[in-house]
Amino acid sequence: MRRRFHVSVFVGALTFAVLGSAAARPVAGQIAYPMVMSLKPVAAQVGQTSEHTIHSRYSMYGAYQVLVSGNGVTGEIVHPPAKPEDEKKQPDLLAMPVRFTVAPDAEPGVRDFRIATPNGVSTVGQLVIARDPVVVEAANNDKPEQAQIIALPATVCGAIEKAEDVDDFKFHVEAGTSLVFHVRSARLQDRIHDLQQHSDPIITLRTASGNVLASNDNYFFGDPLLTHRFEQAGDYLLEIRDVRYFGNQYWEYCIEINSRPFVENVFPLAVSRGQPAQLQLVGFQLPPDAQVTCTTAMDAPMGAQQVRLPMGADMTNPIAVQVTDLPLVMETADENNTFDKAQPITVPAGVNARLESDADIDCFAFDAKKGETFSFEVVARRRQSSVDSYLRILNDKGQQLAVNDDLRLGKRGSSDSWLENWAAPADGRFIVEIRDVHLRGGPQFPYFLKVTRCQPYFELYLDTDKTQVTPGGHGAIFCRVERKCGFTGEMQLHVDGLPPGVSASCGRILADKGLDGCIVLSADHDAPLAAANVTVTGTATHSLPDGQTLQLAATASTYQEIYQPGGGRGHW
Repeated sequence: MRRRFHVSVFVGALTFAVLGSAAARPVAGQIAYPMVMSLKPVAAQVGQTSEHTIHSRYSMYGAYQVLVSGNGVTGEIVHPPAKPEDEKKQPDLLAMPVRFTVAPDAEPGVRDFRIATPNGVSTVGQLVIARDPVVVEAANNDKPEQAQIIALPATVCGAIEKAEDVDDFKFHVEAGTSLVFHVRSARLQDRIHDLQQHSDPIITLRTASGNVLASNDNYFFGDPLLTHRFEQAGDYLLEIRDVRYFGNQYWEYCIEINSRPFVENVFPLAVSRGQPAQLQLVGFQLPPDAQVTCTTAMDAPMGAQQVRLPMGADMTNPIAVQVTDLPLVMETADENNTFDKAQPITVPAGVNARLESDADIDCFAFDAKKGETFSFEVVARRRQSSVDSYLRILNDKGQQLAVNDDLRLGKRGSSDSWLENWAAPADGRFIVEIRDVHLRGGPQFPYFLKVTRCQPYFELYLDTDKTQVTPGGHGAIFCRVERKCGFTGEMQLHVDGLPPGVSASCGRILADKGLDGCIVLSADHDAPLAAANVTVTGTATHSLPDGQTLQLAATASTYQEIYQPGGGRGHW
């Protein structure tokens, strides 16, 4: 038999990139890396060890490592018993047990995971870390009279596995109990590589006799969120199905059911690094005017930070705050709904504001000299605000000069707005106007507006999320630059975190019209089996007109190729 030998180097996205090498071993037949399709059950409980089953396209035979994002969660392959015929050829192992151990202090939320095999590191799977016991859907719970009995609080895991599948669960509550039902399903599938159609779940609460009490379809994008107060003690039914009555064996769901407060977002959205900030909590089952103090670490990175906030003797669910070093400005109570009543701000500024009511429009005024360039970025939907922002720049007569609805970062779009490198056409006073595109408002509509003068910078993107290298062989990582705000210079690539036995030759992206650069990976002939997260960065020097220089740096983003709902593939 002809024997193939592999050292596989994988570049992929758990945090930034994954890279590894696989030791030489015989491989026969198909050599594609596994494509994770589902994890059953899709949730694990804090402080527990539990067994799950990964389902994939292409064989997971010989898997040797589980890679999990974040801290406090580890994975271990549970190898199925070997069969004599396995010595002759690689079996087609499409369902494999895995054991996850979750530390008592692990943060709840969603984690990425991958498995490493001799054929390569898999695509990304999703694991939900939950606080309450995990209950797995039983067979034959498709009718109310067959409803599966569950004890609360619970994290209910199952699948909408076939057309017209309806899963029913029965639970008992005392009078006056308020519960939150938080579903994750559609959002989990956004990260699954080869799932070409996604679930659209809907949940319904019914009395034991079948009367509908409440229902919810889309709250967090395609996923439902429902809160309900039960006035009478008794047994009740929870139903989940696809709103179209479609089904798929890989459509996993997780329903977190409990009586704890649920925080949707906070106001203000942005906080200064290392400084205490008083935050108003927005969500469900919260005390009136619930407020807490949040202090981020002095070395906290800029941007979104997941925090859990104190709530009496407990902690809230994780929620994102925006960490910034911009001077913070709070929207005043004075009317600022029109350009002639705009609130004055000084650039640079980070404005914390909220669209308090339907049809609310916020206006902020700043002074500029002709030719000065500015950037205006709204951070809202990316931090779980309900704002679908619409941003305009006006002159002092209220005439529109520029407008933006939805932004795009790399390959991902957002309902947030961003106008970059806007040049003032003359000396004068200008207004930045923010509203919701549907003219909605309320407590769930906070936003953070960044107003800054443009500085040259660049962004980096990798063309793949994994790269494979055989022992004694080579592999390439291609990197593309997007230059911003006048940066035109040369950029040097770097890579950190390579596994043992793998080295890199890092190229440059040339000045001016240069777009692409390359990192060449080389594996020793005896490179050991390994997989590791790596970081790809770029550095550059930019010369200013006054003769001074700026030192620029960026960390590359990677995108796993995915099949998008409705067809089409998302990749570089």
